[in-house]
Amino acid sequence: QVQLVESGGGLVLPGGSLRLSCVASGFTFSSYPMSWYRQAPGKERELIASISGTSSNTNYADFVKGRFTISRDNAKNTLYLQMNSLKPEDTAVYYCKVYLAVARMTYWGKGTLVTVSS
Repeated sequence: QVQLVESGGGLVLPGGSLRLSCVASGFTFSSYPMSWYRQAPGKERELIASISGTSSNTNYADFVKGRFTISRDNAKNTLYLQMNSLKPEDTAVYYCKVYLAVARMTYWGKGTLVTVSS
């Protein structure tokens, strides 16, 4: 079955960096675009960034452009999110997501908590 497992979250000071990982299994990872989302307390889940299967195309929300970088290693079935210059407003649970078009199903990981605080 499809599984997405995020890791790498934690407590970081403002201005600091973290790298999140999402290990995927149960589908042909390299064939599908992947996305990172986040959900802050009391707010709706929002799209941060997405990447095509070959990494040829990436897209970012305006509020992370220039600070976050999405990447993937298809040999390791792993999606990454490098987060730099973190701000308190980046505090949220971060999720990876895949939409499998053949099955018309969307899968989410359980998320990893990022807290940016002094």
